[in-house]
Amino acid sequence: MDQPTALHLAPPVRRPFVGGNWKMNLDLARATELSEDVAVRCALLAERVDVAIYVPFPYLQAVQRALGHHAIFLGGQDLSAQREGAFTGQTSGAMLADLGCRSVLIGHSERRYGLGEESAHLCAKVSRAIESGLIPVLCVGETKAQRLGGSTRAILAEQLVGSLDGVSQASAKDLVIAYEPVWAIGTGDTATKADVEDAHRAIREVLADLYSAPFAQATRVIYGGSVNAKNAAELFACEEVDGGLIGGASLKCDDFFAIVSAACS
Repeated sequence: MDQPTALHLAPPVRRPFVGGNWKMNLDLARATELSEDVAVRCALLAERVDVAIYVPFPYLQAVQRALGHHAIFLGGQDLSAQREGAFTGQTSGAMLADLGCRSVLIGHSERRYGLGEESAHLCAKVSRAIESGLIPVLCVGETKAQRLGGSTRAILAEQLVGSLDGVSQASAKDLVIAYEPVWAIGTGDTATKADVEDAHRAIREVLADLYSAPFAQATRVIYGGSVNAKNAAELFACEEVDGGLIGGASLKCDDFFAIVSAACS
């Protein structure tokens, strides 16, 4: 009997992923307290969803100790495009891994747009993350002007192609894509379900062209842009949304717990 084609196979079940990006917030005492609270509150949920917290560099070791044996991922907010050497102020993927990190953010809009990091530079960071055994969370997204100009899909394609140039399908097996429309980050404005689903489908189409349709369907695509405890369930109910990258709401344990819970439902 002929084997069924990929088109007739059921789509893969993608494990939800929720990351809390603390950005440049908290002091050491509060960072330690919050990480302890998150570890305890989210312990059981972490059996069904990957939970990560992306911590300012100076607090990584303290937070790693606070997380202890719990299954919460420790993550870095950035990494160097270089492996090692005379690069003052930079932190390598190997250093993050040494501190217990399991994931790292790459190309967050505050770096891609705010600091002018280009896709070719971010591509090197993706490679360094993979070499170091870290789950790369690659951020892509358009500005308000780009959206109003009707170029959202073109911008997403440009960012994905440039940031993954030369990265093989095999090495990108743990890649997570975070769609974060710049106009919705920290503004209180949230993209509509239709906007999010359209963008996530566009991302999967690009991944299918770059790699393969099965790879695109298996890759987790999460949403970041003013996600909070009130709107998380509605956003996560979208078929194309596999979780979220959470900013301000990740600084309050109750809110973050509610968002992680929504990803489990």
